[in-house]
Order: sequence, then C-alpha cells, then structure tokens
Amino acid sequence: MSQTILVVDDKANVRTMLKDYLGEQGYRVLTAENGQEALFTARYEKPDLVLLDVMMPQMDGFAFLPAFRRESQAPVILLTAKMEEQDKVLGLELGADDYVTKPFAMRELLARVRAQLRRAGIAPKAGALLRVGDLQLDQDKREARVGARAVNLTPTEFDLLARMMETPGRVFTRAQLLDGLNAAAMMERTVDVHVRNLRAKIESDPANPRFIETVFSIGYRLNDQVDD
Repeated sequence: MSQTILVVDDKANVRTMLKDYLGEQGYRVLTAENGQEALFTARYEKPDLVLLDVMMPQMDGFAFLPAFRRESQAPVILLTAKMEEQDKVLGLELGADDYVTKPFAMRELLARVRAQLRRAGIAPKAGALLRVGDLQLDQDKREARVGARAVNLTPTEFDLLARMMETPGRVFTRAQLLDGLNAAAMMERTVDVHVRNLRAKIESDPANPRFIETVFSIGYRLNDQVDD
C-alpha cells in the first residue's frame, strides 16, 4: 500500500506541483490549503508524513503543529520561505522534524521525505530494547516509556534519544547527533531544540534533568547512573 503524504500550502500551484511530482514517485498525495482543512484531512486520512507551509490564512503552520501533535506523531517537514533562524527553531519546538527553505530543489525534498519515512517506519533489529533506569525504548514498536507512563515521541525525538541510549555515558557533540539523524544539512542548534522537547516529555523536572545531561561547550550525554 502506498504511503500517504499530506501537502499543506495555500498556493494552488505549489500543491499541484508537489502532488504531481510525489505521485510520480509512488506516493498517495492529499492536499489542503490551510491548517484547519489539514487537521480535518489528517484526522480521517492518517497521513504518513506532512509537508507543511508556514505562512497560510485561517490557520498557519505554527498553529497547526501543536494541534496535529495532539493526535499524531507522523513526521512533519516545514516548507518555509522565511529565512530567520528563530522561525525554523520555533517550528522545531512546536513539533516539526525537519524543514526545507523555499525555493527548494525537488530532489532534495524527495530525499528529506524518504529519510523521514524510513525513520518513522523502519525499526532496527528485532528485540532492540533499550533501557536506562526507568526509561525504556522499544525500537521494534517505536514506543517509549518512563516507568509505567507511555511517552509520545516524534520520529526525530525517538531516534535522537535512541542514539544516546545505545551508549549511555558517552558524550555526543551536536554535529555527531545530527550525523546520526542523517540531518547534517540542518543547523546544530536544531539538536538543542529537540533535546528541550525530549526533556519536557521524559523528565519529571526538565530544568533539572535526570536523563539527558548537558556537557558544557560540547554537547549531551545520557546519564548512565540513573536510578529507577
């Protein structure tokens, strides 16, 4: 069965261009012209990935993201004409997994789409269960838990956490973490945003994290001395 991509953009020519191109690549493509229409479509069609414009009438991309994240953890790639770093960071903080700046090359966009779909849908080896203290990742089921509490992570958050949990105590630079996500073209500050989102989800006190520790001027590590 073809994977479903939802294209959300207020410009009809962009929707048509992406629908035709991605359809030729074998994807089932749905479209919406604003965030409100996209939420309705996503609720019933359950897309595997969303390509999301930022600037739209009625409900823009920044308003769409938190509402969508309450219902789905499918990867979201922002399509943004804005060049300011703070706009990209805001999108990531709200739950986006990646971004492409307009105008973009179709081959680059396709590569980003394929990478996100691989990460969202393909698990590592059977039985790949990672556990540090009461934090647990089931890589077969793509499920995360802290104790008895289930935690909903985006594909990017899941892979970033898994990367650190595979070698607890190891210090990773931001560049190394980006490389592990196949996202070397993104800014290193992206890692800080995803770590902040992860802490909000897995830490009982994000301001004083038990699991993900900051190593000043270097990067991050997963605390290997966590008690259950």
